[in-house]
Amino acid sequence: MSVRIGIVGLPNVGKSTLFQLITKKQVDIANYPFCTIDPNVGVVEVMDERVDKIAQIENSKRKVYSTIEFYDIAGLVKGASQGQGLGNQFLSHIRETDAILYVLRAFLSGRIVNVQSRVDPIAEKEILETELILKDLETIEKRVEKLKKTVQIKENKEEKKELNILLRIRDSLEKGIILKQSDFDEQEQKIVKSFQFLTTKPRFFLLNGKQEEISPEVIEEFKKMKEDFLIMDVLSEFELSSLNSEEREELCLKSESSIDILIKKAFNVLDLITFLTTGPDESRAWAIKRGTKIPQAGGIIHSDFEKYFIKAEVISFEDLLQAGGYSEAREKGLVKIVGKDYVVQDGDVIEIKHSA
Repeated sequence: MSVRIGIVGLPNVGKSTLFQLITKKQVDIANYPFCTIDPNVGVVEVMDERVDKIAQIENSKRKVYSTIEFYDIAGLVKGASQGQGLGNQFLSHIRETDAILYVLRAFLSGRIVNVQSRVDPIAEKEILETELILKDLETIEKRVEKLKKTVQIKENKEEKKELNILLRIRDSLEKGIILKQSDFDEQEQKIVKSFQFLTTKPRFFLLNGKQEEISPEVIEEFKKMKEDFLIMDVLSEFELSSLNSEEREELCLKSESSIDILIKKAFNVLDLITFLTTGPDESRAWAIKRGTKIPQAGGIIHSDFEKYFIKAEVISFEDLLQAGGYSEAREKGLVKIVGKDYVVQDGDVIEIKHSA
């Protein structure tokens, strides 16, 4: 599945530098034929040592990792929902993404002009959030006006129900409550999903600055809000981005770069897990939503695998590694046969049997 993260932020918060850092890690898209790449999209690999290890024991010719597409959504400023800074165009781009990464200025350097009166990540978060809320309200207003007219002319139960749901949603948004934090029943969820509201999307926050530049009060506020966030000095990471893990360790830096941590955070925010396939041609990681059943997981590989699913062979990565390979695992009875109701677990190594 294609995982798409939209990057938003006010001007001069380090968003462009972050995108340059991301595109430095951009992969050869020839391996991913179903991705359409525009100039403002960077595709990066989700590094996974499990792929390396099973490729080694199965002597695979190549390794393919899961990927994330990062969309650089430029031009978001205060008033974007009313079209300021080409805001309407860029806000519409957010609809195409699966999650939103807010980049917030936390660095204190005066060399880069601050469009705000002071460095205040919380205030920036509120500005960005408000613009998304206003855009959702605009979407609701258009539909509410239309529904009011049709409901008055003819008594349509379904449209009346939709109108009442939208009025409730509007009330929540006007109180500053984003839809991601609202509770909806199954019927309401269908209505909400059909509109692709911006504030329903999972989101997380990048505080761009050094750890010592960010006050304990700001960190405490994000924890209190129960928001997913990470701290990254984007400029420093950009300057160090050419170093490999061994060189980073020599300089007493973490072997895992901040951008790798960011990528993993995106996976967690979207509640994604990884299953694996392996063989002599390739070992590969596939990203799916937690709770996905095995026919649907097979459909990620090829639509026929879901349509003509019969059964699947499954072994955990740990068991496969310990056995030393597929044939050894079969001899030890570690490979299990599962049916269509099996829920895929993180790290499962899968082989689909189908009638196509």
